[in-house]
Amino acid sequence: MIHYSCDCCKRVLDPEDLRYVVKMEVCVAFDPSAMNELDDDRDHLQEIQEILQRSADAADPQIADEVYEQMRFDLCTECRKKFVKNPLGRELSKQFEFSKN
Repeated sequence: MIHYSCDCCKRVLDPEDLRYVVKMEVCVAFDPSAMNELDDDRDHLQEIQEILQRSADAADPQIADEVYEQMRFDLCTECRKKFVKNPLGRELSKQFEFSKN
């Protein structure tokens, strides 16, 4: 039998408990509108494919992680609520600009 635990609070999840899966994907941003008009004859998609292949074949796994990375997390109900409210983990107190009276 497979046992799950919350990746945030580390609580062991019973098979009857609701379990939420968060899948994250981080990849390099590619903005085709930012290309130089003088380079119109270049095959940019082919160049990107070659870069991805070189990075996948590289001996250093960090190079590949800088181009593309997938992550998967199991969350309990409470941690899911917290995650949905603040998915980037920003400090909530910094969202408000209070005057220094």
